[in-house]
Amino acid sequence: MTDIKEEVWTHFKDFQYVFLATVEDDQPRVRPVTLIYFDKKFWITTGTEDAKVKQIQKNPKIELCLYLQEGDKECYVRVAGMAKIIKDRETKETIARHCDFFSKHWEDVDDPNYTLIEIRPIEVEYLRPGEFLAQRFKL
Repeated sequence: MTDIKEEVWTHFKDFQYVFLATVEDDQPRVRPVTLIYFDKKFWITTGTEDAKVKQIQKNPKIELCLYLQEGDKECYVRVAGMAKIIKDRETKETIARHCDFFSKHWEDVDDPNYTLIEIRPIEVEYLRPGEFLAQRFKL
């Protein structure tokens, strides 16, 4: 199982678009976001007033999906896990410095509209390119 885990992580780059699902009451809500893979952890920067922040505060369970295409073969990585809103200024500053797009959205790390979310994976489902059966494993 180690080989497949290593293979999955090779698909994640510093920045990529993924679809993030949160829960609002009993309804799933999905939207595209920029996922940051930095220091072997997953992060999302977002506006404090965004619906996903309120949804995560009420229910931290999330799922994200990274769609991939290799040649004419399509595949995906789905990650189920928990989201945590990070309040630690040093961590928020580290991620802000890593993001070249940060200044397009926020004044500085103390901007009250800047929220940092850490994604903590629990389970992965991976459909390899050209295969028809996804493999699932716990972390």
